[in-house]
Amino acid sequence: MTLDGGDGVRLSALLAEPGAGQAPRAVVIALHGSGMRAGYFDNRAKPGLSLLELGSRLGYTVLAVDRPGYGASAAALPDGQDLAGQTATLGSALADFAGRRPVGAGFFLLAHSGGGRLALSTAAGDALPAPLIGLDLSGLGSAFAVTPDQLPGAGAPGAWRRHWGQLRLYPPEAFREGQRLVAPVPATEAGETLEWPRMYPELAGRVRVPVRFTFAEQEQWWRTDEEAERALLAPLAAPRAVVDRLPDAGHNISLGWAARTYHLRALAFLEECLLAHAAAPPTRPPAG
Repeated sequence: MTLDGGDGVRLSALLAEPGAGQAPRAVVIALHGSGMRAGYFDNRAKPGLSLLELGSRLGYTVLAVDRPGYGASAAALPDGQDLAGQTATLGSALADFAGRRPVGAGFFLLAHSGGGRLALSTAAGDALPAPLIGLDLSGLGSAFAVTPDQLPGAGAPGAWRRHWGQLRLYPPEAFREGQRLVAPVPATEAGETLEWPRMYPELAGRVRVPVRFTFAEQEQWWRTDEEAERALLAPLAAPRAVVDRLPDAGHNISLGWAARTYHLRALAFLEECLLAHAAAPPTRPPAG
């Protein structure tokens, strides 16, 4: 489907909904990383690896969006948008979606790598048309494990091995499937990557929903040591923030054998967020 991102920008997206007549419990908004497309979350290399398929079977609507500068919006936004622009465009697109489809308990943002920056920026704002339930982020930290010249960007894809890790972590079909998902990184987005460690603390300080970070066993772009983990969690204003480690996985988790494991864990975190709302003690009106 396509969504109206405002100012003449249309965002393409993949949509999976629960069975006919079944209202969604919530909507999972899936945001891909830099240089990928929304199909990253619809892994068809082997049965059971697609987030869209799994989420819809569990009663959720899953909307995987081609971020601004990718897919249908690539022609209108050849250089992409900075993070503030992406946030505004995504907010308009989700308002369009909420006006056309039921959203259940609200939105849950599930994002990978560069898409996690957009998820955090969206969570830090107040422009969403439905309640925000929580965030689940993979392949994103706040301290680089590489030097600036090694980072991927426009015209510089970065080291192949850092994106994937060992080949055994992926079905052989994943690399053929992956060829149709790869897209150029828009120049504006690429240029802003270096600023992320500086941008993160301010954004994190305005995120007030539960957050879960996942690092693959063979994550090679971000520092994942204890010091880096403390620095990642410290700025968050979230009521709950956790870091998880995923064995037998490389950076591109949702394209690997570990995809189902990760997606189940992410949706379990969504279940925990919904449970916290359902079991919350009743609020009392102020005295007097």
